[in-house]
Amino acid sequence: MPWQNIPLNDDTGTSIPGVAFGTAFIPDPTALVEQALELGFSHVDTAQNYLDEAEVGLGVRQSGLPRSEVFVTTKFSGGGPQKLSIKASAKESLAKLGLTYVDLYLIHWPQYAVPDIPSAWKELEDIKAAGQARSIGVSNFSVADLTLLLASATVKPAVNQISLNPYNYAAQKPIIEFSKKNGIVVEAYSPLIPLRRPGGPLDKPLSSIAAAHKATPEQILLAWSKAKGAVPVTTSSKKERLVGYLAAGDIELSEEDIAAIDEAGAKGLPSSLVGVHRRSLGKVGALLAFVLLLGWAKTRCLSV
Repeated sequence: MPWQNIPLNDDTGTSIPGVAFGTAFIPDPTALVEQALELGFSHVDTAQNYLDEAEVGLGVRQSGLPRSEVFVTTKFSGGGPQKLSIKASAKESLAKLGLTYVDLYLIHWPQYAVPDIPSAWKELEDIKAAGQARSIGVSNFSVADLTLLLASATVKPAVNQISLNPYNYAAQKPIIEFSKKNGIVVEAYSPLIPLRRPGGPLDKPLSSIAAAHKATPEQILLAWSKAKGAVPVTTSSKKERLVGYLAAGDIELSEEDIAAIDEAGAKGLPSSLVGVHRRSLGKVGALLAFVLLLGWAKTRCLSV
């Protein structure tokens, strides 16, 4: 497919596929993972707190693809109800997935790095050395978090997975630039959030750019993520949408396209629309929507 693999900064020769199929809280993970792999996705992203590692692993195995052709990411999300250690969690995740190794193992949130970030990172380095993860990285880490980690790290994080879309790009730009400066690939989760909040300043430019490229707004947002050098993590249960997401890798946005999206995204979501969504989604839903739109860099209370 058109999405290009991106080399990681470690000594394994590993490259990460340019787009990932996310499994956070999806229905029937086994069937949907099989479908995504059949259509051409080669990267599956899960986590300890998605509670679907066993189903995801089954989907990977039932796909019939050689293990070397499927890039599997999972994350340490605090050890689950038993509060397992990072190393114990990695072993449990492998057992649930039915795999001998994962391609990428992440610390899901900085608050899960216990007793502290340097100590937690040392455990991930040990997991990598033991062959349980080919590459290791982080998720939702800020510049301060990464600075602390890098001060004592023997192995640099290969990836920092963050919330990224045009509405929070300006807020996330410092961590994007810091990550790239240190050879850390940025992954972008929730890249299609602007389309879940219609009526905002992005609607018009996305529609216009999509028409010019004979594409959908979803495809334009994924192409925007690619243009920013990020690996989008996206999902759908609908076959036709997944086909479109894969085809988005062929779209090359112009500098004018990117500038128009950036400019509109910088305006943010109108407060009137935030109010509408608060009323329609309820308190918890509104909080989740608000956090997703603004980004997670300074928010440590929710796990996705």
